[in-house]
Amino acid sequence: MKKLTIIGSGPAGYTAAFAAARAGHAVTLVESEAIGGTCLNSGCIPTKTFKSSADILDKFRHMGEFAITGSSQAAIDMARLLERKTSVIRLLAQGLEKSCAHLNVAVVRGRGHLVSARQVLVTARDGSVQPLDGDAVILAVGSRPMELSALPTDRCRILTSDDALNLDHVPASICIVGGGVIGCEMACIFRAFGAEVTVIEGQNRLLPLPAIDEEISKLLQREMKKAGIRVETGVTVSRAEVGDGIVRLHAAAGSARASVPLKLEVESVLVTVGRVPDTTGLGLDTAGVACDPRGWVQTDAFLETSVPGVYAIGDILGPEKIMLAHMAAVEAECAVANLGQQSVPCDYSLVPSAIFTTPEIGCVGLTEVQALALGRNVRCVRLHVRELGKAHAMGEIAGLFKLIVDAESETILGAHICGPHATDLVAEAALAIHMGASVEDVARTIHAHPTLAEGFGDLCRIARLA
Repeated sequence: MKKLTIIGSGPAGYTAAFAAARAGHAVTLVESEAIGGTCLNSGCIPTKTFKSSADILDKFRHMGEFAITGSSQAAIDMARLLERKTSVIRLLAQGLEKSCAHLNVAVVRGRGHLVSARQVLVTARDGSVQPLDGDAVILAVGSRPMELSALPTDRCRILTSDDALNLDHVPASICIVGGGVIGCEMACIFRAFGAEVTVIEGQNRLLPLPAIDEEISKLLQREMKKAGIRVETGVTVSRAEVGDGIVRLHAAAGSARASVPLKLEVESVLVTVGRVPDTTGLGLDTAGVACDPRGWVQTDAFLETSVPGVYAIGDILGPEKIMLAHMAAVEAECAVANLGQQSVPCDYSLVPSAIFTTPEIGCVGLTEVQALALGRNVRCVRLHVRELGKAHAMGEIAGLFKLIVDAESETILGAHICGPHATDLVAEAALAIHMGASVEDVARTIHAHPTLAEGFGDLCRIARLA
């Protein structure tokens, strides 16, 4: 048994705490804010709570298409939505607190400061300092929104994603600077709420991430434009002026295709250009923990830092790893396993992505570009969501299933889905790739009809015959 201190209670921290407690370790969990971290309090859960309301609101506006009569003048009540968001967060936080109590995980409130693998100092809100002695430390403090010098946030007109989830009204117009995952999700949400939305992305496509197939990015951009979202790529914002109840953005086009005017006037600006490590006051320098030039903590394959006995997991590892809550949970279990005699390297080779845009996106494995760059001989097979009967019954026919198949072995290398419930559907593809399944294996698996899941089975049957 070891005496373990964990700093940070997000998905990385609480998963590590629960895994370590079940393994017989004595665990202390240090948290300076609300238990649950970014994911529960200002990320995954509140965003999906907003998205659920956005989806229902969109359905109401199209109720006539489903043979439902009555008023279709539905609108969002932001005050009640914030109450619901708080209720959902509180319920899940209470579950985490109960698990801590059940597993005898001690929760200490305050900001953790790393002295060594054997000691952490915790500063409470009242300024008192409590030393915690032990055998090992896991750092899981996460990240916070990145700010731009050209767009200093004021929590009123120029917002971070945290601020956007606390708005008490829907802005008449909003410009989202950054067309990554958070930016695109927020764009779809606020457009459904009734705002005029513009997305500005400096690169040449939305979701300019290696794990997102370019074909999927193009499909999403097309659907966002159909929804009335203005999308401008290859454009950067140079400065902003706030006054008279509006924000005037000055944008510079990096491409001849760009059509953004020199000035864009909106009620609010949402900056979603990335995240930075939330390590202020953590004491990494004095403790000797190595970081890269941007401040992300560096570890070996076993998630141990440059200080023996100090491990790091979750967002604090930065984009060179994978900044997703479910990956943080995997890292947590890996780090806990390595506290003992095991040496378990963390495997990043197959991590699904779930993006809650409209339509949703679920991706796992290699993209077409990645597979070709590795010199693989591949076939790409596609199936449009509109070919599924369930999609027509639901009234959601936009989307695509795309499969990357090894042309020689017929094994599945990657699956990229854009469409209704894509974030759920990607799980079968992840399992298939993990098990080394061929398209024949999936094609011979009976899929229920009429479902959306049969799209993956149909796609594999097409691949088998191609």
